Amino acid sequence: MSENSHEGKRTARERLAMEREKHKAQEKRRRTLIVAAAVVGVLGLAAAIGVIAAGGDDKKDTSGPVVAPAGASGEDSLVIPVGEDAAPATLTIWEDFRCPACAQFEQAYNPTIDELTDQGKLKVEYRLATIIDGGFGGQGSLRAANAAACAQDAGKFKPYHDVLFENQPAEADDAFAENSKLIELAGKVDGLDTTSFQSCVNDGTHDSWAAKSNDAFREGGFRGTPTVLLDGEDIFGDQQNPLTPEKLKQMVEDAAG
Repeated sequence: MSENSHEGKRTARERLAMEREKHKAQEKRRRTLIVAAAVVGVLGLAAAIGVIAAGGDDKKDTSGPVVAPAGASGEDSLVIPVGEDAAPATLTIWEDFRCPACAQFEQAYNPTIDELTDQGKLKVEYRLATIIDGGFGGQGSLRAANAAACAQDAGKFKPYHDVLFENQPAEADDAFAENSKLIELAGKVDGLDTTSFQSCVNDGTHDSWAAKSNDAFREGGFRGTPTVLLDGEDIFGDQQNPLTPEKLKQMVEDAAG
């Protein structure tokens, strides 16, 4: 084999290798753009769903008497309080049990919120919405809100609230519409799965209360769930200065003096 032939083959191999690397780089950029577009699309879809849901009509028969759960407070008894009344800071959280962003919020912030509440530095006001029912159809948001209110009657709202978010179905899956599923999950909370709890869930005792709570959410003009207010100030909606558990803790520590 001549030296020129050998050199030509080597050069060809080098060109082929360069082409492969160039192709790999182009493919990597393409995948990156696809992923970025998908993320933006999901966020845009979530925002759109929030707007649609906020204006939707649940179309449920919630015309019965409004029965607030035990210990509810605030205007029209629509607040479920957790923590000491004398706590120096109050965190208001609007949530929908079918809302995936709410589940993500709970996963990230729940340990910090529990810590601050246990230390007496923070009082939490949980407020429930049913906007996903309006956006996707179904009644899982309403049924879960009623069941959570039934858990409040039993003095076990917070642990049941956590269980619901830990076992949240996909947003479009209306699994929480089944009372049997909600009662099954109550079995994960010590002492909650009782005859009175089951009757409360099956009878929809707090359905009208949950619907009234959702009306308050809509009338409040909030952008979607979760909406998180610290002493009345929205601290979760600024994407340019996103909230973190560490920031939340510092805010509450500052309020505690």
